[in-house]
Amino acid sequence: MAEKESLGISWQNSAWIPMLNSSNVLDYFSERTNPFYDRTCNNENVKMQHLNPEQLSSMTGLEYELLHVQEPILYVIRKQHRHSPTQVTPLADYYISAGIVYQAPDLGSVVNSRMLNTVHSLQSAFTEALSYARYHPSKGYWWEFKDKEETEKSKVKDSKKKEEPSSVFQRQRVDLLLSELSKKFPPRFAAPAQPDQKGNFLKKFILLCQS
Repeated sequence: MAEKESLGISWQNSAWIPMLNSSNVLDYFSERTNPFYDRTCNNENVKMQHLNPEQLSSMTGLEYELLHVQEPILYVIRKQHRHSPTQVTPLADYYISAGIVYQAPDLGSVVNSRMLNTVHSLQSAFTEALSYARYHPSKGYWWEFKDKEETEKSKVKDSKKKEEPSSVFQRQRVDLLLSELSKKFPPRFAAPAQPDQKGNFLKKFILLCQS
C-alpha cells in the first residue's frame, strides 16, 4: 500500500474493541484484514512458530513494537526495521484510538500540508486584494473596497427615501390636542382702530383749497 494512500484510510474490528488492552493490542493489529499490517514481519514469524515475543530483539528485519499506551483509549504502534539488538530505523507510526487504527502522518507530510494551506491562503489574499485595485489613466491606481461602496450606496438610498406620511391616528391625535389648546387659550383679536376725525377734516380742507 502506498504511504500517501494509507494516510487517508482507517481500520477496525468491532469484535475486539470491548476487550482491547495493552497485552493483546499487537494481536489485534496483526489481524489479516488490517491493511496496515505487513505479514512478512518478524512478529508474524514469532506468532506462527509460537516463539517468545522477547526474541524479536535478537532478530533482524521488519517488526512492530508497542510504543505508547494510554488505556483504554489510545495505543501507539511503531513499524521499524531492526538492524541489531540496539539499532532500529523507524518506518511508520500507527495509533489506535477507541479501537480504530490510523496511520500517523510523518513530518514531511505535516510540513507539506501546512505549506499547501499557507500558499492557498496567500493566493486567496492576493486575489481578493487585486479585486479592490482600480486604475484610470488620469488618476492612476487606487483602492476601492467593498465596505466603502456599500456604505456609500446605503447613504444614497437613505437620502432618497421619502418621509412616510403620518397615520390617521397621529392626525386625529394632533387635531385633538390643537382643539384642547384653543379652548384653554382662545385667540385674542385686536379692536379696529377708530378713524381720526381731525385728520379727515384737515385732508378735506386741503383738497378744497387746491381745487
